[in-house]
Amino acid sequence: MADLLLRDATVIDGTGTDRYRADVTVTDGRIDRISRPGGAGGADTARVAGERLTGRRVIDADGLILAPGFIDMHAHSDLRLLLEPDHPSRITQGVTLEVLGQDGLSYAPVDDTTLAALRRQLAGWNGDPADEEFDWNWRTVAQYLDRLDTGTAVNTCYLVPHGSVRMLAMGWANRPPTGAELDRMKHLLDEALADGAVGMSTGLTYTPGMYADTAELVELCTVVAARGGFHAPHQRSYGAGALEGYAEMVEISRRSGCPLHLTHATMNFGVNEGRAGQFLALVDAALADGIDITLDSYPYLPGSTTLAALLPSWSTEGGPEATLARLADPAARERIRVDVEERGSDGCHGVVTDWDTIQVSGVRHGSLSAAVGRKISELAAEQGRTGTEVFFDLLRADQLGTTILQHVGHEENVRAIMRHAAHTVGSDGLLVGARPHPRAWGTFPRYLAHYSRELGVLTLEQTIARMTGRPARRLGLDRRGLVRPGHHADLVLFDPQTVRDTATFDHPRQAAEGIQHVLVNGVAALTDGKPTGELAGRALRRDTDRKVRAGAPSRG
Repeated sequence: MADLLLRDATVIDGTGTDRYRADVTVTDGRIDRISRPGGAGGADTARVAGERLTGRRVIDADGLILAPGFIDMHAHSDLRLLLEPDHPSRITQGVTLEVLGQDGLSYAPVDDTTLAALRRQLAGWNGDPADEEFDWNWRTVAQYLDRLDTGTAVNTCYLVPHGSVRMLAMGWANRPPTGAELDRMKHLLDEALADGAVGMSTGLTYTPGMYADTAELVELCTVVAARGGFHAPHQRSYGAGALEGYAEMVEISRRSGCPLHLTHATMNFGVNEGRAGQFLALVDAALADGIDITLDSYPYLPGSTTLAALLPSWSTEGGPEATLARLADPAARERIRVDVEERGSDGCHGVVTDWDTIQVSGVRHGSLSAAVGRKISELAAEQGRTGTEVFFDLLRADQLGTTILQHVGHEENVRAIMRHAAHTVGSDGLLVGARPHPRAWGTFPRYLAHYSRELGVLTLEQTIARMTGRPARRLGLDRRGLVRPGHHADLVLFDPQTVRDTATFDHPRQAAEGIQHVLVNGVAALTDGKPTGELAGRALRRDTDRKVRAGAPSRG
């Protein structure tokens, strides 16, 4: 008798092929048998006519879709998973795996100096728990993954953050590395990949990653390729230089031989309205040349980042303290103002900042909470000041900890990109702040409800393939991402007629409806729509055979 029987489910298996009815059993954390009426199904274990499978626990799945657990290819839960390991924002969406270490900035590898700086720099993304409240007991990638393995609701994979590695090798210097510094970066990167990371992320509009030139990134991506990983860039521009930025990322892959995963692939700001076709033509040409490319996107128009990200790169050289010192200096402030208001800051993707598109979503200091939910233009009008003056004061008062929404997207671009054959799904969701972007709680059900059921942009089979089988292939997961006998039982059951996102911009922390059951490694993480609190997730590591699985990797 199996541990669990999912009876009369409608299976969408993650391959993009047609759905089918089946009984599915789970034993010892893996899918055991898949029994279709009449014995159809090729490699599936067929049911003898008239026989019913049995299980110690039975879930009546009639009318529900059974799919592989969803994979979030772009998550910012690096600290929140440790602070809130039950992780309701993802479990209630059907997510069973997240890819962390995004945008070139995260908390491993680090030393004491870089960890202190990263805690400050990333407070708007992840918060910054005090030492007496939180044990910062890791420094290497292996140690961080071990910490995740102490208990989380979802499985995790990790990307080596280029910016963090660059800090270790050369601080916040705005220049190319010396030969010795580049060798150190390559050594640190190789060590982190040997620890089990699945690839490298870059953040080329964030310091210090934005100081890296193409040649540096080619050298590092060669190391990634040798370990079987991939490059996941936050590129230099999603605005005025978007197409040039994408072309640079393709060229890096061409020269290094490293597979490319374009994270939060968008064409934003007014300069790119209706230009998704040009981006996708660039991707198609690269694919035709044999370059291995995938991409992810979120199903919303606004973006989300920190307010400090809008600063020009020169003003952030040297780290947070140097940035705050420049914000206090009248001459430096005027230079920043010209870049932001007149030239177009590289931190704002080369576009002149429109304060009517910038909305405060969270603050680090509670004394500034009245600004949350307000656009910078509204605050400026109320105070009789310019938007840039409000920008400066918020940055200083909040010690660079303010988070924002950027209302700069275009619906036709969003739909065109999600239709592409290389597309996968990433939430890019932040979990801190009073009013974070609703994509942290709503990305996956929004794809299922709005873009599949309501608009028909994708079929349900296509949508689920983008959330499961396709990202599993990119990550190199070992027996995950499909509904197959012998695969790990990361599974989700949902009602295709009622599933929907309820998170909104005014009320972003709202659980999805219609997600009924979620299993992580065969353990119930969500039952009848309610989180169970079980922490069966594992840190998955890339091994020397280029497969990603639980357990410490061989370092051969």
